[in-house]
Amino acid sequence: MASPSVIEPSRLPPAAAPKAPGEREGFIETRDGLSLRMREWGDRDGDPIVLLHGLRGYSGTWRGLASALGADWRLIAIDQRGRGESDWDPACNYYTDAYLADLEALADQLGLDRFTLLGHSMGGTTAYAYAARHPDRLDALIIEDIAPGSSVSGVGAERIKAEMAALPEDFADWGAARAYWHKARPSVGEEALEQRLAESLRETQDGRVGWRYDAAGISRTRLDPDPARIVDLWPVVEAIRTPAFVIRGGKSDFCRLDTVLEMERRNSRFTHATVPMASHYVHDDAPDIFHALVEGWLAGVRSGGTAARDQRKNQG
Repeated sequence: MASPSVIEPSRLPPAAAPKAPGEREGFIETRDGLSLRMREWGDRDGDPIVLLHGLRGYSGTWRGLASALGADWRLIAIDQRGRGESDWDPACNYYTDAYLADLEALADQLGLDRFTLLGHSMGGTTAYAYAARHPDRLDALIIEDIAPGSSVSGVGAERIKAEMAALPEDFADWGAARAYWHKARPSVGEEALEQRLAESLRETQDGRVGWRYDAAGISRTRLDPDPARIVDLWPVVEAIRTPAFVIRGGKSDFCRLDTVLEMERRNSRFTHATVPMASHYVHDDAPDIFHALVEGWLAGVRSGGTAARDQRKNQG
């Protein structure tokens, strides 16, 4: 009798990422009719924090932060258009103005009068833009590893372009997909890498492994963008009137320290911290430090925001 075949662990599909305590899911509709999947954690009546992932990210990347901050905050994250369980845009409208409109729709549909906004990389660009346009709705702004010029030129921008240009259409199996992510993100820990596999890939009908996001459309927009829709972040940064905190990786090739220092020189509302051992993906490379920085900085601005809200209620 033949022995049953044994599948190498590296070729097994990833386990579903474990949900953080109190995780809830729902959907919102964008102004142009797309459905976006939303995840929430924490107290529904807690102070809200809206979380925006990066270019190839997903809402679940913030589960660790949700667990670290505890139940008294209300954390809200979306799979941005073209990613995760959100609709793909048939017009490939993957630009900052579209992401900004989606964020505005989210805040309006959830009735968020004031909130904290945190964005990583691409999500950070949207967060800068929202903060400049809606200073009356933000208590605090946190940016993870992006600064003016990051997406336009430099080593990190060229690395991301090269990754997108060489992006495989799909993979023969989970082993090949796992090897790809190991090579692309060597600094990311095993737990975060397995979550990335589960959230960014799925088995296809022909037995292969394909992307959960609109890889072709997003890559095309990143590699051959409409110049008129590229955002110059310098005037945006200068216009922000919200307390702002930049967390950058000490090994980042994307967010230059001298640029962040220039941001602080031009706008005194900005401050920053560098995590020495982290790359562009600080929340993956050094999650405990990232969580502590976010929690500590929010503690410093929260009391002032609460006092301001109480004052407005008393005046109302």
